[in-house]
Order: sequence, then C-alpha cells, then structure tokens
Amino acid sequence: MKEISLNELGFNPWEKIGKEWFLLTSGNERDGFNTMTASWGFMGVMWRRNTFTTVVRPTRYTYEFMEKNDLFTVSFFDEKYRSVLNFCGANSGRSCDKVKETGLTPLFTDGTTAFEEASLILVCRKIYAQDMDVSLLADDIKPVNGSDPIHKQYIGEILKAYSK
Repeated sequence: MKEISLNELGFNPWEKIGKEWFLLTSGNERDGFNTMTASWGFMGVMWRRNTFTTVVRPTRYTYEFMEKNDLFTVSFFDEKYRSVLNFCGANSGRSCDKVKETGLTPLFTDGTTAFEEASLILVCRKIYAQDMDVSLLADDIKPVNGSDPIHKQYIGEILKAYSK
C-alpha cells in the first residue's frame, strides 16, 4: 500500500459505497478490533475537513469498537473479495473470528486496523457521532432495520488514504 492524496481518488461513490461495499473496522492490535460489511455512507466536506460518514446499529459488535475508539478505517476491495464481504456482513465477530474465517490479513496502521487485501483504505478520525432519530425521517422513508434500533451516525475526518 502507498499513501495517496485524496485528490487522486477517481471513482463513483454510489458504485463504490452502495454496490461494491466496504469493511468498516475499528480497534487496534493491542486492544482488539472488529470489522463489518457496510454499504451505507457518504464522502464530502464538513467543517472544512474531508470526511467519510457511515452508520452502525447499536446491536452490531463493531458499534462497541466505534464507541470506544477515535479512529476507524474504511476498506474497499476488488470484486474477487465479494464472498469475504458477504461473510463479514452475515456473521458477528462476537461468535466467530472473521480474520481466521476469511483469510484476511490485518494491517495495523496509524493506530488502527485495516486489511492488506484492500485496494483502497481510508483512515478516519471520529469527529462527530449521533444517534439517528426515526421521528425525523421524511414520511415516505421507512427504516430498513426491522426491530433493531436505528443506526448511529459517525462522521470521520479522513486523515490518510492508501491504495495498491
């Protein structure tokens, strides 16, 4: 992996985030980490900072790591890793070792965790977090989480980007 400027990123975010998906990871080598597949998020500028925003349900194991750590990573993969993303989205780190089950190689970098197999990694520092409020949704929007609690939103300042 080599560090790149965010100005070098050239992709369609709807495709990259919504269709290709990503692994959201928080934690570190010393205290442990967890990862989960996500397909909801957005990139932009907030408070004059380049940011990545994602959401996590409180029932997800990764939520615990997002809450106790200031850093998180967003790792994008080539299509050949689709089965890994499927596995990490369908299984909890509470009940299995996702790294062992998928063969992913943790990359401990910048005080947090990503994966060597990723084609693009964003290292983010949590700068804002808030529980989403279902009562504020537009009338035609229905939460997609069934009986689970609504998501918490995390805005992270993108500190570094790495690419293969």
